[in-house]
Amino acid sequence: MSAGTEDTAWISVRVRSDADRAALLDALFAAGSQGVQEERDSLLTHFAPGTDVEVVRSSVLAADPRADIEIGLAPTIDWTEAWKERVREHALGDLVVAPPWLAGRHDPARTIVIDPGMAFGTGEHPTTRGVVRLMQRLLRPGHVVADLGAGSAVLAIAAAKLGAGRVAAIELDEEAIGNAEENVERNGVGDQVVVMQGDAGVLLPLIAPVDVVLANIISSVLVQLLPTIGAALAPGGAAVLSGILLEERDAMLAVLATEGWRVTAEDQEELWWSASIARP
Repeated sequence: MSAGTEDTAWISVRVRSDADRAALLDALFAAGSQGVQEERDSLLTHFAPGTDVEVVRSSVLAADPRADIEIGLAPTIDWTEAWKERVREHALGDLVVAPPWLAGRHDPARTIVIDPGMAFGTGEHPTTRGVVRLMQRLLRPGHVVADLGAGSAVLAIAAAKLGAGRVAAIELDEEAIGNAEENVERNGVGDQVVVMQGDAGVLLPLIAPVDVVLANIISSVLVQLLPTIGAALAPGGAAVLSGILLEERDAMLAVLATEGWRVTAEDQEELWWSASIARP
């Protein structure tokens, strides 16, 4: 890369590795990535102009010294239009998740309209889709639901569309709150869904008991939250866990068994595993 362009162009980083993908994702985010595209044989991300590429390289190599790292300048693209072209509608059981510009062709009562904004949860990620599919087997009209790590509030809105009486969309990231509130209003479920900013481990006990907990969070945080989730569930309640890599499935099953949970249903898409769990 020439010195004249490094300070003005975005930097493209592609990582190929056989090592633990979760560790590589952590390394890229720690180096400053705001989002990573997962491909079959690699991870692709971009860094802002002026990023010290050696810091990025060192972070990745600390996770896997044998990683193959390609660093270059990203092409100039109209990111707004390119981004919109990549966001699709997703039919998931009785529901459809769609961005505003594609939502008009579907039944509003069964369509979750999500403006992707800056928040996680557009229906584009397999973990989101896994939770939406599984929750339809559990949720009954009038249920009280907690959505932990709500992001765009897509799962909370899905619960409301399925008939939940009350839904708490709990999100720690302040930047996601405005987007979540706008999505709740856009979908006409403001009477059912309340967006709450804070730590799920602190807020969940305050709104207990709940019938269903939805938690699409990285596996290490899920493990930490399991006791809190168990204590918050009403008798006969259940939870849906996602954000778990398929390669982590066996380890998570062992933890769940140790903590006294049983898996009632599973969902797998690409590299990701989701599960519905309940107490025996």
